Amino acid sequence: MIFISFDYGRKKVGVALSLGSLAEPLKVLKGENYAALLKQALTVIDNERPDELVVGLSENEIASEAKRFGEELSLVTRIPVVFVDETLSTHDAQEMAIHSNMKRKKRKEMEDAFAAAVILQKYLDK
Repeated sequence: MIFISFDYGRKKVGVALSLGSLAEPLKVLKGENYAALLKQALTVIDNERPDELVVGLSENEIASEAKRFGEELSLVTRIPVVFVDETLSTHDAQEMAIHSNMKRKKRKEMEDAFAAAVILQKYLDK
């Protein structure tokens, strides 16, 4: 099965991919608004053709935005979406990035994708 996960943010969305049991950071989508990010996410989904979507949920009002993001992706693509608690994913992502041997600038650019990978791996390990 193919899985794609999203770490939603208002200006950036981290994306990770799994073709089996290991999640890998894929890319970071950048946009000025929700519609631009949604459109880019739909392009990634169209290119990768996943069987399931995973979206990280944090706390407070950003959680409702992330839930809306995931639900809209699922509605448009007809691919099931699962929501996963993303508590501590950023911290774990920073640790993962440090151990990836990437240069500091590249690690910072890919931080949200690493967070998406942490979220996806958490889901795959269940």
